[in-house]
Amino acid sequence: MKPVIKKRRKARAPLTEEQKAERRERLAKARANKKPPKYSAIDPAVRDLPDEHQLSLKKVRQWINVNKAERARYHKLAKTDKKAHGMYNQLDTYVQNLESYLRSGVYLDLYYGENQEFKVKFRCVSMAYHDDGTPKRTVGVYYPDIGTYTQEMYNDDNNIKPTKKKKRSRKA
Repeated sequence: MKPVIKKRRKARAPLTEEQKAERRERLAKARANKKPPKYSAIDPAVRDLPDEHQLSLKKVRQWINVNKAERARYHKLAKTDKKAHGMYNQLDTYVQNLESYLRSGVYLDLYYGENQEFKVKFRCVSMAYHDDGTPKRTVGVYYPDIGTYTQEMYNDDNNIKPTKKKKRSRKA
């Protein structure tokens, strides 16, 4: 091994008050002229969302930081516990999907939020139709003409009568 040689730095001459004031003034001027960051790696659709939006850049970055810390905690436990290994994989996938969303603007997960507590709701952009001309619909999807398509609407459209659940009798 080679010995490590430390370089000696030449001592600087102390600044005068005039020099300090000049440098403070230049720094203040530079800070005032500083442009906001471009975020060129962030998709413009995500970048332009307001901070109050559910999937705004600010919120998603916070979720990434929280879940990365949680993922690191589960990574330590994953060597001995199978459940922790599963949680680690789930959090790892969630973090990767959030980072992908920031790059592409396409949200890949079915859940969102700091702890994945909210479910993504789908909306129909373009209608599809059966051969007889009736629209194809899926329960739980938002359609612009009727709103959210519910199970009751599905039952009405397909002439399905609700069945009453029989009460169980307790035998003594």
